[in-house]
Amino acid sequence: MDSSKSQLLTNIRKQQHSIPPYRPVASGQLVRVVGLTLEACGCRAPVGSLCAIETMGGEMVAEVVGFDDELLYLMPVDELLGVLPGARVTPLGEKSRLPVGLALLGRVLDGSGQPLDGLGPLKTSETAPAHSQPINPLAREAITQPLDVGVRAINAMLTVGKGQRMGLFAGSGVGKSVMMGMMTRGTAADIVVVGLVGERGREVKEFIDEILGEQGRARSVVVAAPADNSPLMRLRACETATRVAEYFRELGYSVLLLMDSLTRYAQAQREVALAVGEPPATKGYPPSVFARLPRLVERAGNGAPGEGSITAFYTVLTEGDDLQDPIADAARAILDGHIVLSRTLADAGHYPAIDIEASISRVAPMVISPEHLDAMRKVKQTYSLYQQNRDLISIGAYSQGSDPRVDNAIRLQPAMNAFLRQTMKETVSLESSQLMMTQMAAQCQV
Repeated sequence: MDSSKSQLLTNIRKQQHSIPPYRPVASGQLVRVVGLTLEACGCRAPVGSLCAIETMGGEMVAEVVGFDDELLYLMPVDELLGVLPGARVTPLGEKSRLPVGLALLGRVLDGSGQPLDGLGPLKTSETAPAHSQPINPLAREAITQPLDVGVRAINAMLTVGKGQRMGLFAGSGVGKSVMMGMMTRGTAADIVVVGLVGERGREVKEFIDEILGEQGRARSVVVAAPADNSPLMRLRACETATRVAEYFRELGYSVLLLMDSLTRYAQAQREVALAVGEPPATKGYPPSVFARLPRLVERAGNGAPGEGSITAFYTVLTEGDDLQDPIADAARAILDGHIVLSRTLADAGHYPAIDIEASISRVAPMVISPEHLDAMRKVKQTYSLYQQNRDLISIGAYSQGSDPRVDNAIRLQPAMNAFLRQTMKETVSLESSQLMMTQMAAQCQV
């Protein structure tokens, strides 16, 4: 390239930086309100931007979620109150930014990044764009190291790698929140980011005060959007929690991201999409839901060389304990493994109620030794052998001595159940979990 062309490109780049940002045109007015959807005309604003709407109690902030010719479709970020016909709608023309920094540790935020805990303003002046750029998949570090989560059954049988994305599939009331609290206290990750989306307000306080506790909260950031928040706020809460985790990853920290739940994120997007006229597809979920799920999940994982990692657990609420639910089925396809919590085990008082047979960690072979993998296989096969013959054993139809392997599985069953159980306050390291499993595998006959 000659010098004249090089100089021309240099001038163009300089001019790009001098281009003024997007400025909204004049204010419009509100012409229709249906449910949570507001329609405005007379103004222009890009999808995803914010507008201020005049109400009887002051201005209300809404987000542009779509348009039809000259009409803008908006949804309120907070509660819809005091809106009048013909109210003034003013595009703000600004991009959302979130407060970031180590001052967020120990704090509870809402979906917009504002404090919810009553501890005063956030002591940080640093902000980051609410939306991040996707990482080139070839620029990511490979998953090569295990992450200690403090739960013996996961450490030993479903070993998780730094940068892995796992699904936690469970119905209601089987102990997923308790297990998340166990991981926040026992994990070897530097920082924990918890997203509580679509839960009851009572559960949010209980999780923070009782399950998370002072020890877990000290190195955690909690982003909460209870079920009574608007669908936009619930969507924002998931994305805010992920953005905060990305910020700490960029600083080189190992981050554990716990998102409860991915199902509530999908339901919030369904509410938004149906309100603006998107046709429903699978069981009422419009296509945009299945497009947004991978975009959210793919933001977790390992960063570029020199950065940290985000190991993510996304809870998936299986309606009626149906693992073929559309969201559960879509999540299994985009995650690096899944942990299934069994209602049968929970009803029997077996906690954590992890169904070892139905669960899998797809990256475990890459982060554990061949000896650990062999021990894991032996223990799982012996455990499964007992479950396959459980009905015969319980009714007395199995005769001892018929199969030495089944006899051994019956003998080891109490020890295996004790190995897979763990109290809420107990923390078991990765090394201890592997040692106990190796000792048990030595007694298995496969």
